[in-house]
Amino acid sequence: MLFPTTIAGSLPKPEWLAEPNVLWAPWKSDGAELARAKRDATILAVKLQEDAGVDIVTEGEQARQHFVHGFLERIEGIDFAHKVEMGIRKDRYKAMVPQVVAPLQLKGRVHESEARAARAHTKNKLKFTLPGPMTIIDTIADQYYGDRVKMAFAFAELLNQEARRCRLTAST
Repeated sequence: MLFPTTIAGSLPKPEWLAEPNVLWAPWKSDGAELARAKRDATILAVKLQEDAGVDIVTEGEQARQHFVHGFLERIEGIDFAHKVEMGIRKDRYKAMVPQVVAPLQLKGRVHESEARAARAHTKNKLKFTLPGPMTIIDTIADQYYGDRVKMAFAFAELLNQEARRCRLTAST
């Protein structure tokens, strides 16, 4: 195959999972029901790509409310309860963002459930999107590191850990 096909970006979430076309749309369920809904949406995203003939499929970011914050939710040292207003994307717009308030550490696997669900339902090659460290530091306030470069390297380490773990999960 000369040019394998894939997609870039997230796929729309089904309306039974979250309100369509709404940034940071709240989930329509919670607890075990939400976990099942996220799994079902992930499987649906994989199958839609297969049906369209996509060679390298993705989980479609179905289990994340936001590309960046979906990763941040599983990191210790981030305060989501006390968001602050910050200019993001080179101050193009203002947003309420969480704060880094302590050393960053993974609480556990971030995207394991999506990786397992996607891998169990496709024989295609599988990829996962993760935000880069610079994208992350552009959408979070720093109250701990005092240096954007240091904070970026801390996130880079966590992203590396998760990518290595997802690779193992997605390939088995």
